[in-house]
Amino acid sequence: MADKSSGERLSDKAKQSLMQSSTATISSVLRKHGFDGMFLEGLHPLKPEKRMVGTAFTLRFVTTRPDLDATGEFDNTTNKQRIAVESIGLGEVLVIEARDNTSAGTLGDILATRIWKRGGAGIVSDGAFRDTPSVAEIDMPTYSRAQNPNLSSAVHHPIEINGPIVCAGVTVLPGDVIVGDAEGVIVIPAGIADEVAEQASEQEQREEFIIGKIREGHSILGVYPPNEETLAEYERSRNRS
Repeated sequence: MADKSSGERLSDKAKQSLMQSSTATISSVLRKHGFDGMFLEGLHPLKPEKRMVGTAFTLRFVTTRPDLDATGEFDNTTNKQRIAVESIGLGEVLVIEARDNTSAGTLGDILATRIWKRGGAGIVSDGAFRDTPSVAEIDMPTYSRAQNPNLSSAVHHPIEINGPIVCAGVTVLPGDVIVGDAEGVIVIPAGIADEVAEQASEQEQREEFIIGKIREGHSILGVYPPNEETLAEYERSRNRS
């Protein structure tokens, strides 16, 4: 099992900043660090009003075959999916690689409830959820590509916990920081998470000032992007506050 200590470096201040920063802002900041394509495209929140910030705990599914799931039973002591659910720690997000296959659920309401009770920060799957109406009632952010009532074992076999995965086309390492809002989910590499959080917070404040000027009727010329005059005005407004 991979070392997750890198994700534990995220400070409380950084978590709070990321909780208040949109995935759009974080995407812009990540691009300045050379990271494009960190947004998990095509995943949708079951609770759009819930924000999510946590560190990645990964689970990888491969396509099942008869000799992998010979009994068709879920042994909680050996099945990697069940072990993952009972291993999730406080503030961790279960991120599932399901190969974008939505022809069966990757988990349902009982396992999702257990993750919530263990203090998990959310669940992200590039496959489907089953029992989706019940999953949506859990007070925890959850994101998936689709809904499907079929058992996971119909097409998925859980093969690895806390290794590198590819979820919705994005490489996710254990301990990476996972942020979700109503738009979707984005991945922040653990090593730059605190820096990205600080810069995202600064950008959010600056853009709040800019959108205020646009609402007042100002042109975008010299305002978005801001010229030196607008930036100086922004700094004066910060000093006054």
